[in-house]
Amino acid sequence: MTTVLSVPKNEPVIPDCCNIGVIFRVLAGVSMVVLLGLASRGDGWALILENFIEASMLIEAICLLSLFLLCACRRYVYSHASPAWLQRLACVLIPTAVSIFLLTFFGQFEWFSLAFPRLNAGFILIFTGVSGFCLQQYFELRTRAFSPALGEARLQALQARIRPHFLFNSLNTALSLIRKDPRRAESVIEDLSDLFRVLMRDTRTMTSLHDELHLCRQYLAIESLRLGERLQLAWNTEQLTDEDMRQIQIPALLLQPILENAVHYGVEPSSGAATIFIDIQKGLDKIEIRVRNPVHQDARLSSGNQMALDNIRQRLKLLYDVEAQLSIRKSDDSFEVILHFPAQR
Repeated sequence: MTTVLSVPKNEPVIPDCCNIGVIFRVLAGVSMVVLLGLASRGDGWALILENFIEASMLIEAICLLSLFLLCACRRYVYSHASPAWLQRLACVLIPTAVSIFLLTFFGQFEWFSLAFPRLNAGFILIFTGVSGFCLQQYFELRTRAFSPALGEARLQALQARIRPHFLFNSLNTALSLIRKDPRRAESVIEDLSDLFRVLMRDTRTMTSLHDELHLCRQYLAIESLRLGERLQLAWNTEQLTDEDMRQIQIPALLLQPILENAVHYGVEPSSGAATIFIDIQKGLDKIEIRVRNPVHQDARLSSGNQMALDNIRQRLKLLYDVEAQLSIRKSDDSFEVILHFPAQR
């Protein structure tokens, strides 16, 4: 059976032109095409470089202004659904319209006529329109190419997170509390229900940092009933206000699997108290999250831990491109995961 890949219905097909990675790829791609076009004329490299620098003044201006307008269009599409064909058409018409505007504007100046004495305006318009279409198709296909990886990552993440022993232990904990503390047992079932409800969401869903932390605390509350005093938590979110928590966007289920790994590998093997440190900081428009747990000599990190971190790394790459990263720091007695990503997508 053939699987048909498609872009999610709510996801614009206009590239994320606010993203640094997209901007870099567009500028690099267009500049390379222009350079190859000039080189094909057979001139000397000195003349080719001189012509390229002159052409870049116009080409880069068209690219940057087009990217700015397409970025605004993409944000509009998020709040006002538009058909995919209209979005693709916008990726052709906006660069063309920007070219007309800049050619008309710069054409008033004598230096522009001297710099481009044989400028073919028609060719520029065709080139920008075709480039806009080709780049839109490239980024749309790139998103579709990531979709199988994202789907597989989601499946693997579900298998990793909804561990049979976690479900079994959580239900046993609730059963043990029914007679002696029914309200607490009901709270465990409610927390477990909320966890599974969120786990079934699309991994591209964005949520507030406040809601993600609430979910994490629900998960940790269940584990603390099972592990008792062995599970110690040290939260550092003092720099963030409640308003910050509600405004900052974070991919759903980004932090919870990291905390689950910390519990599984840092607390469960311990015979005594083990502390998980969670530090969340905001700098300018970036968020930094650090999760550190102890490492025990008799409990090595398995491939399952690395798989979960690779899944998160894939999600960050798809959602933020080069603007987000996941790094790891290991030592003899600790394991730390560090996340950097924009506060708003």
